[in-house]
Amino acid sequence: MIEYVMVVVGGALLLIGAVCDLIGALGMNRFPNFFVRLHAATVGVIGGAFYPLIGAALIAFGSEYLGTYRWFVGGCALVSAFLILILAPAGSHALARAAHKSKTAVVTPKVADHLEEDGGVK
Repeated sequence: MIEYVMVVVGGALLLIGAVCDLIGALGMNRFPNFFVRLHAATVGVIGGAFYPLIGAALIAFGSEYLGTYRWFVGGCALVSAFLILILAPAGSHALARAAHKSKTAVVTPKVADHLEEDGGVK
């Protein structure tokens, strides 16, 4: 019974990941500038990769047909999911900092630029 629940919850997480990918792709096409598009890309990466990997791990743990390999598949999916959860925000922060420092992605009109107010990016 618990295996069936794990497979169903895993399938729901796969579906949530597909919706996050769709929202991220729409945001990449519709948003006006680099920084807002970077937010859409991060939503697509975190929601579109983390949730499906957790879902794949749950499906692997709950399935009988993988045999003993289900622990390897589920464990690899969990490790990959948590690496994405840690590294994707750091990568998007590095991209945003580099774009702000190079002044190539200037947003007009600026609403607030706290880095510029504090003396710029060093």
